[in-house]
Amino acid sequence: MAVTAAMVKELREKTGAGMMDCKKALVETNGDMEKAVSFLREKGMANAAKKADRVAAEGLTEIFVDGNFATVIEINSETDFVAKNDQFITLVAETAKLISDNKPADLEAALALPTPEGTLTETLVNATATIGEKIELRRFEIVEKSDAQVFGAYKHAGSRIAVVTVIENGSEQIAKDVAMHIAAMKPTVLSYTDLDVSFIEEEVVALRARIEVENEDRTRTGKPLLRVPEYASKLQLTDAVMAEVKTRLEADLKEQGKPEQIWDKIIPGQLEKFIKDNTEVDQTYALLSQSYIIDDSKTVEKYLESVSATITAFSRIEVGEGIEKKEVDFAEEVMGQVRG
Repeated sequence: MAVTAAMVKELREKTGAGMMDCKKALVETNGDMEKAVSFLREKGMANAAKKADRVAAEGLTEIFVDGNFATVIEINSETDFVAKNDQFITLVAETAKLISDNKPADLEAALALPTPEGTLTETLVNATATIGEKIELRRFEIVEKSDAQVFGAYKHAGSRIAVVTVIENGSEQIAKDVAMHIAAMKPTVLSYTDLDVSFIEEEVVALRARIEVENEDRTRTGKPLLRVPEYASKLQLTDAVMAEVKTRLEADLKEQGKPEQIWDKIIPGQLEKFIKDNTEVDQTYALLSQSYIIDDSKTVEKYLESVSATITAFSRIEVGEGIEKKEVDFAEEVMGQVRG
């Protein structure tokens, strides 16, 4: 059976495959459209399998808000060039809506969702075959709010970072402003109380080691030494610790000859400074403990209190976060081709 341009066009519209691939599939299947579709899918799966071991650390995030649900997803490609491809951008948007509509329990369930190509897995395989790079859904999160709450949705850096916040007793603008802060400052938990004690202890060791190394350089150059903190989180600042600190401050004031009747005016500020100097882990990882980027005279917690609002949840996804990217030595690669 002769393969016509119209048949090639029809197969291309059905599968999204390249024109030459469509023509080859029709020739191989003697013009049978359904067999040609199967042929392309099998070819696509074979090509995708060859790309399975490649590192896909580029891509896009997307946010899809529907009523009281906000879906945040990350789909990866191998290069940022492909992430700008119209087909890839459409795939990301359609996948976000698909997950929002179906609310799968996990990644496995998401990949099994039905699509025109069969399942989401097959859609991604077809995209891999058509685009020519490994394409994969890495993760997604579904955030829920009540009718009384508002979402703040924000995408940054060409959709490489996506953030959704849930704010109570506040406006959408407040929610979006806090989402912008989260995009920039990368908190991982809402409150310091959400941090794991063992994680804090590990961070304290790393923090002290880092300061000691820097102080060695400062000693050589004659610069003032950095203070080594005793603690790094409010979780470590127990009532007993704070009572001991207060006693120490009172002893210092007595030694300085400060009248006891004014201690109550001095000590609260000194305790506040002690807390700030000894909660670096909280300030790094806990949203409410961070200095608010729009008004750094306040923490995020104090800012929200000033506008009578509270944040109950947030989601932040950044493309490629945590993926170890393969370093390419282009000079060696070119020399290899020359030698080869």
